[in-house]
Amino acid sequence: MILHRSSSMLNFYRLSSPPKVLSKLFRGFATASAVEADKKGSNDTFFSDDNVSWKYLGLSDRLACALENSGFGRPSLVQAASIGPILSGKDVVVAAETGSGKTHSYLIPLIDKLCGARDGSENTNSERALTTLDGLSLVLCPNVLLCEQVARMANGLFGDNGEPLLRAAAICGRQGWPVDKPDIIVSTPAALLNNIDPKKHRRLDFIRGVKYVVFDEADMLLCGSFQNQVIRLIHMLRFDEKQLSQMNKSGSEKHVEVIDGSLSHSDMEDEENLQNEYISEREENSEDDCDDKDLLEETKPGSIEKKGWRRVKKTYERSKQYIFVAATLPLNGKKTAGAVLKHMFPDAIWVNGNFLHCHNPRLKQKWIDVTVDTQVDALIKAVNERLGSGADVSRTMVFANTVEAVEAVAKILETAGIECYRYHKDLSLEERASTIVNFQEGGGIFVCTDAAARGVDIPNVSHVIQADFATSAVDFLHRVGRTARAGQYGLVTSLYTESNRALVDAIRQAGKLGQPVETAFSRKRGFRNKLKKKAFNKVRDTPTVELSRV
Repeated sequence: MILHRSSSMLNFYRLSSPPKVLSKLFRGFATASAVEADKKGSNDTFFSDDNVSWKYLGLSDRLACALENSGFGRPSLVQAASIGPILSGKDVVVAAETGSGKTHSYLIPLIDKLCGARDGSENTNSERALTTLDGLSLVLCPNVLLCEQVARMANGLFGDNGEPLLRAAAICGRQGWPVDKPDIIVSTPAALLNNIDPKKHRRLDFIRGVKYVVFDEADMLLCGSFQNQVIRLIHMLRFDEKQLSQMNKSGSEKHVEVIDGSLSHSDMEDEENLQNEYISEREENSEDDCDDKDLLEETKPGSIEKKGWRRVKKTYERSKQYIFVAATLPLNGKKTAGAVLKHMFPDAIWVNGNFLHCHNPRLKQKWIDVTVDTQVDALIKAVNERLGSGADVSRTMVFANTVEAVEAVAKILETAGIECYRYHKDLSLEERASTIVNFQEGGGIFVCTDAAARGVDIPNVSHVIQADFATSAVDFLHRVGRTARAGQYGLVTSLYTESNRALVDAIRQAGKLGQPVETAFSRKRGFRNKLKKKAFNKVRDTPTVELSRV
């Protein structure tokens, strides 16, 4: 079932039997388009209508008051559209543009669930109710900076007594496993596995206790270097659901046991069988492709266990909720993060932002074609342009592609009498955290690599400059998303050379046509090679010098 709204609304995909709160939400939305609202000078491309309050979305009075006391007067469009599906308990994919309020779009309903579970558990003695209510949330992020930011945001909502509504703990970097059980654990995949793998009793207790799982920056977690770790964690969590489902159906009260520090054979399948389930899922064309012939073939000696595993996966009772959040979630190609999610979680509700992969109307863009001789002057001019804007605290982020390029840009600016911060992977975690705080509090110029392009929420960044142009459309979208956030306006100045022209032309053409960037810059090999060939033919006789070499 597909429900469509006007361009100012968010679309729900694959939504069946929507709860009452969603029906109420749809009736309450305005019908004016985002473009019309923007022309009137309002922030309706970001905020929901005035009559859509936190209570209106079905949140508890206590949480609604905490949000209002923290300065959240009304929800953003993405938050208003996401809260209902997440409260319903279904798996949800939130794919919305940068700066649209995605972090709170999942934190708020999860906090509501956890606070309600904590209060409700005191009034019941049912073991089944306790199993459902006595749970925690797991949020996975790709880096330490984002983990700590999410934990801070979760701990930033206070009740009437001045105490946080719940407790979130970041397990990453040098933080160890928390002594007291928190309500929300935020971690990177590697840090989580390192903490739960050495002690199997901890792993079993932890997996059983997790009821809500969030994958923040899902496209990054499901692809590349994180993929194997994340898929492994998903297997662990889904296997626990299947095991718990079988226990409930059989009426057994037997829990997973640890025998001499290792798992018994009947309690949990080994890593190979977990991987086999993923492979078998990838090979299946549909949920109904298993006919009698398949059953006979698969029940040969040595294959009964795998077949039983595949059959169980289609019938088990769900006990965990999965939420995936991303600002870039392309569907083109079988191996993209969007396609993987469609396959692994076919019944998930999709919430799409108005400007997903598109040009944000609150964002003004300047494109400057530079050469080796002009790029330094163009950079200094762009930085000085925003410094003289008259703002009380001006914040400008300057992106370069490598650590060496960041150092070169910083040196150029300092030679021109412009002080700046540096931010890249060669700095320690403490140095990076201190730099972020100083930039947030005092403003200035922040020269960085793409390490600061994803998920970093620095309020009121008015200007983003690409000293080196992004190497892909995805990186471009995350960079420009550091400004024009939370209903504000922003400027992006992109310096590009002949070697970048093919990508720049594709992105600009998509903007002119109002198309998503992913349709203009496909990840398919043919188009990528076409861009490389075109760029090579143009620059082979006139090589350029990158800023990192200046």
